[in-house]
Amino acid sequence: MGNLLYLIAVILIIGWILGAFVYSVGGLIHILLVLAIIAILFRVISGRPV
Repeated sequence: MGNLLYLIAVILIIGWILGAFVYSVGGLIHILLVLAIIAILFRVISGRPV
């Protein structure tokens, strides 16, 4: 489960970076970033190192 959260966070961060620099989608990109940060924080809080 922890590896899955980390994988999702990495994918969302990459999607945010690509969206921010290549596409102009608007607020959707920032929502992806927030979801990635929440996934990373959840993993850190649960006691598993990133």
